[in-house]
This record gives sequence, structure tokens and C-alpha cells, in this order.
Amino acid sequence: MNSRILPLFALMIAIGVFFAYVRPVWIGPIAATKAAITADEEALSAAKQYTQQQNELASARAAIHTEDLSRLTTFLPDSVDNVGLILDLNALAARSGLSLSNVDVTTDSNTTIQESSDPLGTPVSPISSVDLSLSAVGTYTALQNFLQDIERSQRLLDVRDLVVKGSGTGVYVYQMTVRLYWLH
Repeated sequence: MNSRILPLFALMIAIGVFFAYVRPVWIGPIAATKAAITADEEALSAAKQYTQQQNELASARAAIHTEDLSRLTTFLPDSVDNVGLILDLNALAARSGLSLSNVDVTTDSNTTIQESSDPLGTPVSPISSVDLSLSAVGTYTALQNFLQDIERSQRLLDVRDLVVKGSGTGVYVYQMTVRLYWLH
């Protein structure tokens, strides 16, 4: 009888140890650790993909000729330089025969290019814009030359509005709104 009780007692102790210690540890801390390891492995995989994509983009950027990159930076700069832009527009106007008399800067974020999204899924544009209200005085030919110079400018500019106030002398007063774009 003793030979049957000892294995039965050992089996009961093993079942008790399983339910009292092994199962709670396996379900609790070990399961949480496995979940954390899985999450860390996914994060590591995403970091490797990000690093690989970053290296590909860096090599693609390095393949761009420096002159082309400089032209692209001029076309769509990383920041807006209001003073430099106003000086450039003033130089274009002076070369065309117009005289700029008033420049007002207003910020506007209405852009049409939508590339990425914020965490809430709302489209966010990487491009911002600034509207410049200009007042100029000059002849119609000077205005045409000024608009052609803006068209050929290396900066991305849009003439949004143009109001012409006439006079009997052939010299007109122009009110225009020019929009400048930049990356942010």
C-alpha cells in the first residue's frame, strides 16, 4: 500500500506546485515578458527598415548634382526669408521699371500638396505659404516685364491678385498679391 501512496502523493504535490507556482508565473510575468520581447523585436525591425530607408534616401540625395540641389533649394527653400524676398522683388521691380511702394506680409497655410498625415490621420502638408501684398507704380510695359521676371524667377511664386488703377498719364498704380511657398 505504501508503494501506491508515495507516487500518488508525489503526483498531488506536482499538481499543487503547478497550480500554485508554475502556472501563475507562466501566465503573469513570463507572458508579459514575452509580449515585451515581441514588441521590442517589432520596434527593432521598424528601426532597421527606417535606417535602411534613410540610407537609401541619403544615397539618392548624394546622387543629385550639387548645382541641381542648389536650384531646388532656391525653388522651394527650407524657410522663408521675408527680407531677402522683398529685396529680390524690389530688384526685379527696379530692373523692370516699376517702383514698389508698399509690401505687407501675411501668413497663409492654404496649400494644395498633401503628402503625410499627423497621428490623427488628418492630412498635413509639408509646404507652407506666405502672401505678400505689393503696391507698385509704373507703366503697363514695366508691369509686363515685372510679371515675366517673376515667371522666370528661380523662386516658386504665384501672382494671386492684380488690381490696376488707371491714370491719364500712362503711369498706373498696381495692387497685387504674390504667394511664396517653402518647406517646413
